[in-house]
Amino acid sequence: MAGLTSSTIGRKYAMALSAMFLLIFLLMHLAINILSVISPQAFNDASHFMGQNPLIQFLMQPVLLIAVLFHFIMGFVLELKNNQARPVKYAVNGASANSLWVSRNMIISGAFILVFLGVHLIDFWVPTISKNYLGAESTGTEYDHLRGHFSELWRVIAYVVAFILLGLHLAHGFQSSFQSIGARHPKYTPVIKSLGNWYSVLIPAGFIFIALFHYITK
Repeated sequence: MAGLTSSTIGRKYAMALSAMFLLIFLLMHLAINILSVISPQAFNDASHFMGQNPLIQFLMQPVLLIAVLFHFIMGFVLELKNNQARPVKYAVNGASANSLWVSRNMIISGAFILVFLGVHLIDFWVPTISKNYLGAESTGTEYDHLRGHFSELWRVIAYVVAFILLGLHLAHGFQSSFQSIGARHPKYTPVIKSLGNWYSVLIPAGFIFIALFHYITK
């Protein structure tokens, strides 16, 4: 790992791999959460399995958190290295004309997403650990817990804003991660770009829909 992260190319490759891991996680997380709209019992069953599985709680969850922190740190390091390589800014760089805002400010959207993830873990992961492994008193099912959080308007607004930022982050990051590992070719680059566009819209839209659904039907 030290060798992989000691060069700019290595850092980009490592960051891309962590991004792909997080892309898969988001898809799985949405698949489970959408059950709360379709069938509360199915959502409770899935959440119970996830919450009672030590492999998931004490291995996969920490790995996920490490992957997020690693991805953010690598992004920060790459941004810092890029700025150091160009200490004198161009008088007129035409950045807004040559690239999207999100592609120039991935570190900003990433920082907001990181803060949101911390709040999200406190809201959902910590209570699960406390109830299942520390003997804390249960205050309802996982579905009840979800509904309770989404009954508060400020949480729903924060959720919506966070996933809009995530969508913007994904719009650039999805394709960029594939390019960083060398998946760039006239035949399949357009496919990757199209898939990334759909992913960056549908996945955040799915999470936003869940939050709004539970708030509106509270």
